[in-house]
Amino acid sequence: MGKIEFFEDKHFQGQSYECSTDCTDLRSYFSRCNSIKVESGCWVLYELPNYTGHQYILSPGEYPDHQQWMGFNDSIKSCRCIKNVYGKSWKIRFYDKQDFGGQAAECVDDCPSIYDTFKLREFHSCVVMDGAWVLYEQPNYQGHQYFLERGEYPNYTDWGATSPAVGSFRMIKEF
Repeated sequence: MGKIEFFEDKHFQGQSYECSTDCTDLRSYFSRCNSIKVESGCWVLYELPNYTGHQYILSPGEYPDHQQWMGFNDSIKSCRCIKNVYGKSWKIRFYDKQDFGGQAAECVDDCPSIYDTFKLREFHSCVVMDGAWVLYEQPNYQGHQYFLERGEYPNYTDWGATSPAVGSFRMIKEF
């Protein structure tokens, strides 16, 4: 079980809320979020209620302001603890067309630049065969983040993206 604490102000100041379960709507606990302490577990935070909007994946540690977790603003409205995704192997397969069509690329390790590794800039579908992954919109683990756990994603919108641009990705390992 994970544990996370949200603070309205930077540097762990202001009203706070401690959470140890998934929450679809945090609006009744705080109006803004500018710092976070993750005591245990790995968490996916969402900009909007019901696990929608920009995603941020946080591992245990202290984040004194929203820029530390690559936040685009101070809005965190839902969260969930990542469960049952850790293992000893990781494998992901991307396709350059939706519904698992076109050219495929398979990987079992972190990839800081999809273009340098696979000569592709977009993936329209993917299958997570083992483990859990974070996709980043830009190279070197920058830009929008998308959490993917084991399963099939026939279209990039299935992992919450608004475009098929993927610049890098990394495995989520046990923390």
